[in-house]
Amino acid sequence: MSATEMKPGKKVVVAEFAENPVEAIEKYMSIQDMAPPDPVTLKGHEVIISIKSVSVGWVDLLMTSGQYQHMPHPPYTPGMEYSGLVLETGSAVPAEKIAVGDRVLVDGLQAGPRSGGTYQDQGGFASYAVVPDRALYRIPEGFSFDQACCLLSSYETAYHCLITRGRLKEGETVLINGASGSTGLAAVHIAKIVGATVIATGRSGEKLAVVKAQGADQVINCKNAEGESGVRRFRDEVKGLTGGRGVDVVYDGVGGEVSMESLRCVSFGARFLIVGWASTPFVAKGRGQRGAPNANQLPTNLIMMKGLDVLGCPMVISTINNPAIRPPRFNQIMRWVAEGRIKPHISHVFPLPEYKKAMKAKWSGQVIGSCVLHP
Repeated sequence: MSATEMKPGKKVVVAEFAENPVEAIEKYMSIQDMAPPDPVTLKGHEVIISIKSVSVGWVDLLMTSGQYQHMPHPPYTPGMEYSGLVLETGSAVPAEKIAVGDRVLVDGLQAGPRSGGTYQDQGGFASYAVVPDRALYRIPEGFSFDQACCLLSSYETAYHCLITRGRLKEGETVLINGASGSTGLAAVHIAKIVGATVIATGRSGEKLAVVKAQGADQVINCKNAEGESGVRRFRDEVKGLTGGRGVDVVYDGVGGEVSMESLRCVSFGARFLIVGWASTPFVAKGRGQRGAPNANQLPTNLIMMKGLDVLGCPMVISTINNPAIRPPRFNQIMRWVAEGRIKPHISHVFPLPEYKKAMKAKWSGQVIGSCVLHP
């Protein structure tokens, strides 16, 4: 499809912030008609994309209630990361960089709802987007559109947490909580690439079987017995798997009771990486009111007695504060992609009109790895 053949499309719109993502899906989101971009209005550095695949991320869900640290401005179109075909390029875009017909992925830090600035309104839950050429990278050879839109956020997060902050190295053992999620599974992949031993936790035997197949050395189901709430004690299993020593690093994207149990699974002087709090998502008030009335807490006595380094690992905020940390991270990830060592796992694929079903699947924990929509 050329720019002259562009037809009207569709886009998903979040009308206003909800109290929580479930309310947003039911009450404040809709699919609307979308006029195709007009090539005549294209600025010199801009590019028109026909979107082929967009990742449905956990952050996309939190954004709908204003409970994520980066807030778009309703009404807005969600979709932080997406991929597609180049339909038209501005007069100042070098052909050797981006050309019509190229398969490209869009950098969610440069365009889309998490980017801020001029192109924040160019979300991926849509048929088209107009983005700056700096936000585009050619899709690696052998990668599908689906894999391309599930690459940067997950693997850059896992790299920042494990390598930049966690200093994980060959021969160490890492406990990865929430390992069946998009960043959790990326963490499994990266930990194995650097030569670490991976113990992965989760609450579904079916999902943990996939995590094991994706490279985890050991998996532990931390779900409590049927009818019992909370998290099952798993410290003894971890100690048993590490010869009584405990793990060197904890990658914790879950929070709550899982964090508490994980603190008892570590060796002295371990690094405890705070990646997220998926089990307790409503730390902030809904409807974008901010604050942290439900902040997670960790026991200082355990932290002290274990001699722990507790490290906050906000990939995006850290990159904004120090852009110099991104190029080596990005380049290493792309080298691993070129070597065939990184391949995002996608368990769910939906057409754009089924965006509500896709978002509910992500929110309810049905997804293993990543979920995508096809505009």
